[in-house]
Amino acid sequence: MFCKYAVIGNPIEHSKSPEIHAAFAEQTGEEVLYTRILGDMEDFNGDVHDFLNDGGCGLNVTVPFKERAFQMVDDLSERAELAGSVNTLIVATGGELRGDNTDGVGLITDLAKNHGFEFTGKRILVVGAGGATRGIIAPLLYKNPVSVTIVNRTVSRAEELAVRFVNYGPVAACGFDQLGGKFDLIINATSASIQGEVPPLPDGLLNDEGWTYDMMYSNEPTAFVKWGRAQGAAIALDGLGMLVEQAAESFWLWRDVRPDTAPVIAMLRA
Repeated sequence: MFCKYAVIGNPIEHSKSPEIHAAFAEQTGEEVLYTRILGDMEDFNGDVHDFLNDGGCGLNVTVPFKERAFQMVDDLSERAELAGSVNTLIVATGGELRGDNTDGVGLITDLAKNHGFEFTGKRILVVGAGGATRGIIAPLLYKNPVSVTIVNRTVSRAEELAVRFVNYGPVAACGFDQLGGKFDLIINATSASIQGEVPPLPDGLLNDEGWTYDMMYSNEPTAFVKWGRAQGAAIALDGLGMLVEQAAESFWLWRDVRPDTAPVIAMLRA
């Protein structure tokens, strides 16, 4: 069955999601049209309902609307409920709107499957305490790291997340001025790279052979990828692989077909 899908965010013109889903559709033979929507900061719910009332079958949700999407759905997946944020909206058979969060599986799959990162026994730092962070903390803790630390300008927001996930593993919170020790993986879950900026991280946070990962992506190395390289990261990655992997999970939720991500990542990197 032919279906319309879209990604909604603000800003949105940089999004590669339409190219990704077009590639998935061509690969799988699914009849899909996928577009971008610049979300209205004042009327996100109206934009969603307008799209769905016009025949849309589902939406991906990106910055800054993931927590608003969480508030508007009729039914939540377990991982979306745990995250407190939604990046995938699904119109169920009965017409109700379901919310899911595929960010965590996208991040873990990219790091572990595509790049061979071993999470067990590692010290992980997550920068930021917004919707993107909410989606990845539990999946990270499930991988048995020594610790996950959330650092944020507003420390109380990081502390709220640490309390939310404390039963899932060793998670802590702090401000930038309280950071100490060294980490094996530093994940930038802020949108600072969109403005070409880097969060105020001190030097010397990376262990020898430590990795950095920017959940944002760009045609050129992002500001955080450049920071990682300057800090001596063994591997400094952007979020393109995560984007493709979480998109594949969304595609599967919508179409019950799981696309092959490797050729799509290679196409986008070319």
